[in-house]
Amino acid sequence: MRALFIGDIVGSPGRRIVEERLRDLVQHRQIDLVIANGENSASGFGITPRIAEELFDLGIEVLTGGNHSWDRKEIMEYMPHQPRLLRPANFADNTPGSGLYFGTAKSGVKFAVLDLQGRVFLASNDDPFKKADAELAKIPPDIDFVLVDIHAETTSEKIALGWYLDGRVTAVVGTHTHVTTADEQVLPNGTAYITDVGMTGPHDGVIGMDRQGIIKKFLDGLPARFEVATGDVQMNAVLIDTGDDPSRNDAGRLRARSIERLRLRAD
Repeated sequence: MRALFIGDIVGSPGRRIVEERLRDLVQHRQIDLVIANGENSASGFGITPRIAEELFDLGIEVLTGGNHSWDRKEIMEYMPHQPRLLRPANFADNTPGSGLYFGTAKSGVKFAVLDLQGRVFLASNDDPFKKADAELAKIPPDIDFVLVDIHAETTSEKIALGWYLDGRVTAVVGTHTHVTTADEQVLPNGTAYITDVGMTGPHDGVIGMDRQGIIKKFLDGLPARFEVATGDVQMNAVLIDTGDDPSRNDAGRLRARSIERLRLRAD
């Protein structure tokens, strides 16, 4: 089983590089499942139904979200009817949509994706650790591959969750900060981990946005409208492989054999 997780897709440059590079990458690396964080895909803030469907059509099976999940009001009615678009499971129970999805990869492997959001320097949602326990308990025993997206601000919270879930899920990947970390590893009990996958979009700005507007904001502190940057467009992702002869962890899920950082630049 080979699963690709694409880091936060930012604006039209991010969507464009996914369109340009994903199909060939899937074919060349024999990828069975593609997941991506899409909460910044609409001009850097939120996601719309049209963009979600475009990304699904490109071959992304599941889209995760985070603190920008509700930035586009039209998503509120769409999300309950599209289970492949997730918002963090530890949002309030009465919010639209779900944070957990079950599916079947091209290889026939049954999988689950769990979306969580951290609490340090973000909204005070439910405890992601306890919510992870509750959501994992819902996963049927025939689900072989489980990936968790932890959308969080601090490295400490992400790393702690990775260790907490080691041996219970196949992979824990961090999103939100848009800067790729170099700590990809397979933890002792078989869970692939990285603190932040990074960003899919323009890297000549500040975490995807035009640098001049951001710099001005830091200098004068006045309200400003931020625009998506345009140059040095990259797709940052990780490839998680369970191997040709996979073993299982204590929870009965597939153990990861490797996690590899990928960085593709626009043609």
